[in-house]
Amino acid sequence: MELTMKSLTAGFAVSAAILISLSVSSSSATSYGDAVETSLLFFEAQRSGKLPTDHRVKWRGDSAVHDGFSQGVDLVGGYYDAGDHVKFGLPMAFTITMLAWGAAEFRKEIAGLNQMDHALRAIRWGTDYILKAHPQPDVLWAQVGDGNSDHYCWERAEDMTTPRNAYKLDNENPGSDLTSETAAALAAASLAFRPYNSSYSNLLLVHAKQLFSFADRFRGQYDDSIESAQQFYPSSGYSDELLWGATWLYRATGDQTYLKYAIDNAGSMGGISWGVKEFSWDTKYAGVQVLLSKVLMDNPHSPYASILKQYQAKAEYFTCACVQKNGGYNVNRTPGGLMYMHNWNNMQYVSSASFLLAVYSVYLSASKAKVTCPNGQVQPQDLLNFAKSQGDYILGKNPKSISYLVGYGQSYPTHVHHRGASITSISVLQSAVGCVQGFDAWYRRPEGNPNVIYGALVGGPDKNDGFYDDRSNYEQTEPTLSACAPLIGLFSKLQSAYGAPGSYQDQRPGTPSTSPGSYSQKTPPAYTGSKSPVQFLHSITSSWNHGGATYYRHQVIIKNISQKPVSDLKLQIENISGSLWGLTPTQEKNIYQLPHLQVLKPGSQYMFVYVQGGPQAKISVVSYH
Repeated sequence: MELTMKSLTAGFAVSAAILISLSVSSSSATSYGDAVETSLLFFEAQRSGKLPTDHRVKWRGDSAVHDGFSQGVDLVGGYYDAGDHVKFGLPMAFTITMLAWGAAEFRKEIAGLNQMDHALRAIRWGTDYILKAHPQPDVLWAQVGDGNSDHYCWERAEDMTTPRNAYKLDNENPGSDLTSETAAALAAASLAFRPYNSSYSNLLLVHAKQLFSFADRFRGQYDDSIESAQQFYPSSGYSDELLWGATWLYRATGDQTYLKYAIDNAGSMGGISWGVKEFSWDTKYAGVQVLLSKVLMDNPHSPYASILKQYQAKAEYFTCACVQKNGGYNVNRTPGGLMYMHNWNNMQYVSSASFLLAVYSVYLSASKAKVTCPNGQVQPQDLLNFAKSQGDYILGKNPKSISYLVGYGQSYPTHVHHRGASITSISVLQSAVGCVQGFDAWYRRPEGNPNVIYGALVGGPDKNDGFYDDRSNYEQTEPTLSACAPLIGLFSKLQSAYGAPGSYQDQRPGTPSTSPGSYSQKTPPAYTGSKSPVQFLHSITSSWNHGGATYYRHQVIIKNISQKPVSDLKLQIENISGSLWGLTPTQEKNIYQLPHLQVLKPGSQYMFVYVQGGPQAKISVVSYH
């Protein structure tokens, strides 16, 4: 839950793991790979609904398994926002956007840490819930639970007795900000899943397009329609989210219509007029400006170059403000060097800004560009170095020598403001903990939490680097989804760029190679006719760990989409390193064919499977009759 206007009894519970085995680097050197692994556990602690059998946070159990039922809709699943048990749509959607952006932008880095499976699972726990919450094109169920009633109780999610009312947006009760952010989340997630499960990726895009259309046609702020959200996640407006949603849809589809939307509305919606010093669940302008700067860098001669340059100028305003070179209009910093935007849960703004700077440094580096600030030039490496300094502060290189990422390092907060983490697990204490009983028996106890909520990024220090580890100090000790989500991409990039002693190496023995350069022998050119007669539908049907690596069972359905039978079909399959069943290899490298005499009639299908680690193989048609 957003932490700007909460009552003293407000409680957010972030869970940890009492029975989880997690190796954290004991060395004084920073292992960003360990930080990625730790951060991903937080999302498992925040899961709502029926938990899977492979759930790693063993002190959690099933909860809220009837959400939405009383109102005729299945809203089971999704994530609890913070230390409480409300499912707030706006920060949850932003969380999915940031997780997916990290997984898409830093795919190689996350896969190299053997964390892509966990990252995709974290994304999908959110996107599966969003798909259920979007049962019709112009309907989005935007919230489950009420912040006020929820905060009157201090109880585990498994014991929840508070009302689970659900709130929806429709054409009579619009919410362009939340709806367009949700469209952005699904568009970004479609990119994250595309190399692994293209059918699911396509499904996400269908919903993303519908949601953006809904947001644009029926305009309004979501907290005008859902008044119970105003005290917790008040919206500053929806123009930035409309630009954000359009930009992500352009990136996911390549459809110029969405780019033109961002261009045509650049002035009226503030995209080229707002210079900001914050990037968060509520303010997306800096993210839009960075993404559209990449569009310009990729095509400097774009017909929209003049507008794109104005977007880029605002991206550089944000950049210069973060690195203290913006002519006095800079982001505040603590004496220890941490960016300081807000008194309440400041770390969520630090993590998102640091992620954005790391991404922008990649874009600049690829274009051999730099940023010219009022107080000097900034090279791409300077941006990444600054993002690293913020990440290092989070992980313990700060005046308090404490890691603000729970479970990482030797010293971290133990009185996290999180209901589930602060009460003994239901697997140990099976009797229910009552609403008020929780305050008396658990909230006010001086001892540390019985459950370590690994991966929780707490609110962090004050403007003078001061930090008081107390459960009632929710401004500093409560974690949120939106604070933790950017860390996956950020720390993955830092591990790749800087390395460090720890449990991760770029190449681990036994890890399948999926690099395009694995084979030196040339393969025949792929089919280049006007249109392929077949369509490939990829999906992942199972995954497992072996020898420290994750392997996937890829299923591919070949469907004849033409009006004629297809025979003698030959396929080129690149970037495959594992075993394959269902196709016959030929004497040509990487060329396979369907079993002898197999004919695909119009509309018919044929399936084959292969197993390997990493992204799906590249499949194309070489020839057919």
